[in-house]
Amino acid sequence: MFVAAFIAASEIGLWVLLGLGLALRYLLRRRRASTVVLALIPLLDVALVAATAIDLHRGAEAGTTHGLAAIYLGFSVAFGPALVRWADVRFAHRFAGGPAPVKAPKHGPERMAVLWREWFRVVTAAAIASAVLFGLILLVADSDQDPVLLGWVARAWVVVGFWFLFGPLWELPTSRRTPQAGETADRASSRSSS
Repeated sequence: MFVAAFIAASEIGLWVLLGLGLALRYLLRRRRASTVVLALIPLLDVALVAATAIDLHRGAEAGTTHGLAAIYLGFSVAFGPALVRWADVRFAHRFAGGPAPVKAPKHGPERMAVLWREWFRVVTAAAIASAVLFGLILLVADSDQDPVLLGWVARAWVVVGFWFLFGPLWELPTSRRTPQAGETADRASSRSSS
């Protein structure tokens, strides 16, 4: 329960710090303060790992929350900068007259590039989660806790496999073909899949 509460607090803290940082930057024009607040976001991840390690060290039975803490950390580190950029563009557009966000491509090589970048972030997230889990196994966990934590390493890489299957690999047949003159990307996509 302790780690589950910490995961929830980390997620809430992420959005609070992100909102505060962007509000400082664009509404109050306090760029330096904004940078400091946004730089605090990774500290939430450090606190989460520390809480997980303390809980395991105290003899808690390793479970779903400990595995999810490592997975959450991996995804937070791998996707965090992209999330901040995504929010920054939208906040700047809405409140500071910035340019409109560019829509993600739906087809073609540009779409494949987006899917590959996203998948590599997932690989990074799984690698970070695995490193954290192995670190917990080597430094904190006892022999009863080890198998549960190892199971979460496997789960992280199963997610990588499914993300590849339903991401880049799924899109591959439609990305090889570009729309011909006068043909919409949706029609080109349906024609290439038939």
